[in-house]
Amino acid sequence: MDGERAEELIDLVEINDLTGIRLWLAEHRPHEIADELARMTDAEAIIPFRLLDKDRELEVFEELDPGQQQNILLGLRGTDFRDLLEEMEPDDRARLIGEAPAKIATRALAGLSPAERRMTAALLGYPEDSVGRYMTPETVILHRDLSVGRALEVIRAKGAGAETIYTLPVVSDGRRVVGTIALSDLVVSDVDLLLKDLVDVFAPRVRAYEPVEDAARLMQEANLVSLLVMDSEDRFVGMLTVDDALEVIEAADSEDMARQSGASPIDDHYVSVGVFRLVGARSVWLMLLIVAATLTVNVMQVYEATLEQVTALAMFVPMLIGTGGNVGAQSATAIVRALAVGEVRVRDLPSVIWKESRVGLLLGVMLAGMALVIGSLLVGFSVAVVVALSVIAICTWAAIIGSAMPLLARKVGVDPAVVSSPMVATLVDATGLLIYFSIARAVLGI
Repeated sequence: MDGERAEELIDLVEINDLTGIRLWLAEHRPHEIADELARMTDAEAIIPFRLLDKDRELEVFEELDPGQQQNILLGLRGTDFRDLLEEMEPDDRARLIGEAPAKIATRALAGLSPAERRMTAALLGYPEDSVGRYMTPETVILHRDLSVGRALEVIRAKGAGAETIYTLPVVSDGRRVVGTIALSDLVVSDVDLLLKDLVDVFAPRVRAYEPVEDAARLMQEANLVSLLVMDSEDRFVGMLTVDDALEVIEAADSEDMARQSGASPIDDHYVSVGVFRLVGARSVWLMLLIVAATLTVNVMQVYEATLEQVTALAMFVPMLIGTGGNVGAQSATAIVRALAVGEVRVRDLPSVIWKESRVGLLLGVMLAGMALVIGSLLVGFSVAVVVALSVIAICTWAAIIGSAMPLLARKVGVDPAVVSSPMVATLVDATGLLIYFSIARAVLGI
């Protein structure tokens, strides 16, 4: 169905059927339209975008990735450019301008109203991956001494201009954060009660300069729709909303998946990314890995004499390094994921290694039984024993390496995903051969 929809819109654009394009746009939801625009060239996408109704234009625009948004903006002129940016949420606008080339950023800021420009500039003052860059300052702030009835009046008066009103910040004098209160609690409470008697003073909160991914994970764990954001002096500065948190988590998970596969992350829609850009994202890591793989070649050269004496050993090299690489990759993936969601920390390294070493040992024993039977049938019992013992040792070692490397990477400030599956597998290949040939020499006496 998606393929038919995309082909239909592209056909309409190619024949410049403006009436057909308008009908197509009216029949589809904003996220569907954004997905189809992302599949087109810049010149093609701007045509249906200009034909959108004004009330839907912003909805579609905010569904696009930042790179696609920049391309759309380049195709707009005059008031269309200014109106679109003026209507955006401040946090979305700040991230767009922060990632845009200087030419677009300067033009965008210059076209904003003074109030929106000040708000955007304040958000741009925070680091790129901080909570401050993603929070919304457009909220309804309630003082702790207000009554429920008066608080509801404030919400009615100011709520239309807020990005969210489901969870409301409660402050004391000087905008000092006290906690939050849910709109649903206000609606069902007696109008004469004071907010200070209802406020959740234990509501989670973060500081604006903290990493946004950590804040988003906190929202995920605590099932929050909004998260309090304060400055270094505990003054309220904004709220991180669930839609932004979901985008942060999605982007972080996508980046981790790319890193784990040995590639640089690409933010744009896959269909719109060119071949050369994909090659660039993957080639650097592949070149690094092929250099690292020369360790395996060197190990084979060192033990060339051993292979000449017992040529049957060579038969099991692919199986052993493949098994070791798979075990290491499984451990690395599990730990990277556990780090991402906060289930393990760097200080858990000893306990993680102890657990994973036992997992690797048990997996090795299980697989060694299979290797012993297969090896005995193919090359004889003595070589089969070497292979079985090697499987146990390599699986244990691979589990240790796979679990330790992401934690050590986090310790030194490197993204754990960078040293996950491909790097672990390459390292285990070389060290696994050392283990294999060392065991062969000891058991076979060569």
